[in-house]
Amino acid sequence: MELKKAIEDRRSIRKFKTDAVSDNLIEELLNSAILAPSPKNRQPWKVSILKDEKKNKIADMMLDWREKNNGKMTMKMTANVIKEAPILLLVYREGKGEEKDHEMVSIGAFIEHICLAATDMNLGSLWIGYVCYIEQEINEYLHISNSELVSAVSIGYPNEYPSKRPRRELKDILI
Repeated sequence: MELKKAIEDRRSIRKFKTDAVSDNLIEELLNSAILAPSPKNRQPWKVSILKDEKKNKIADMMLDWREKNNGKMTMKMTANVIKEAPILLLVYREGKGEEKDHEMVSIGAFIEHICLAATDMNLGSLWIGYVCYIEQEINEYLHISNSELVSAVSIGYPNEYPSKRPRRELKDILI
């Protein structure tokens, strides 16, 4: 697939097939993401790859948090997506460096590379921010320290093909 087509075809996928995604495909996906730009080539990202019970535990933690905090209904739907997708990637910012703003932008590029590479590989992806509400619980569960949870991405074979969402026109984004 050409880059332009991957950009145009990328969608947020919320329904996944039960088919497993091979470790080789996940490795290829992450090798594409590693090529994302970062200031001073710091590459501040770290990734935890979760499957089966571990990813489902994260979804259950989200549901528990939602119940205790009167969270949004979309959090429940997102937790269900995590359970349905075969892979959950947790994306971390390594360390507690002083250049957080630049590093967060780099991690955004890293995640976008994941989403575009997934599209190119006929996989679906969903960029998930809700995991940040339960960062402490996740880190304790996974025994992760000295890293900041930034986001997550569900990965799997899509079982839906959403239509293109409305986008602002070029004239509306120019200053």
